Amino acid sequence: MMQKLCKIHKGQKGITGLETAIILIAFVVVAAVFAYTVLSAGLFATQKSSEAVYAGLKEAQGSLELRSGVIATANTTGSSGYIKQISFVVSNALGGEPIDFIEPTADTNTGLAASGSSNKVVINYVDQDQTLNDLYWTITKLGSADSDDLLEANEKFKITIGSATAGSGAGNLMDALTTDLTVNKEFSLILSTPFGATLEIERTTPPYFDTIMNLH
Repeated sequence: MMQKLCKIHKGQKGITGLETAIILIAFVVVAAVFAYTVLSAGLFATQKSSEAVYAGLKEAQGSLELRSGVIATANTTGSSGYIKQISFVVSNALGGEPIDFIEPTADTNTGLAASGSSNKVVINYVDQDQTLNDLYWTITKLGSADSDDLLEANEKFKITIGSATAGSGAGNLMDALTTDLTVNKEFSLILSTPFGATLEIERTTPPYFDTIMNLH
């Protein structure tokens, strides 16, 4: 009887050892899988962080910078005048990514870009009375700027809102606005590029209009 009990005890001890080995192996496998998961997550997070940094740099490098005064041309002078055209000079901030300044196609006599125009830079107008999207504008390349429409490092473009040529059929700011830009009026011009931060230009018109004015 004692021999039978001893045999049962020895058999149970062997099974217990095998079960312990199986559990230990399972723990090792689970730990390895967990470690691989944590490592993969860390690498993924690092990659995403790098992408975010590079995307941020690209956004910053694609920003515009105002490089002149904002020059307004009045259609009518005096205290009851109104503005027909605005111009200013921009450059590529930080000498970053070139920005495509292909000019918009004019929507006849409206002062706006035509529907389906290929321009990449969009200029919007905002004041207390109205918001207008996609104004018509032209560029004049200054200084060392080359012949293409890309605003690159060390280049300057003069932007003129409204047609620079009378009777061209493109229209000007007066044609675009529902309510004229008159004296003592705050307004904003918002330039949106394909990438990078927008450039917002805020000005207030003076109480008396000359033909040509620098809006400080």
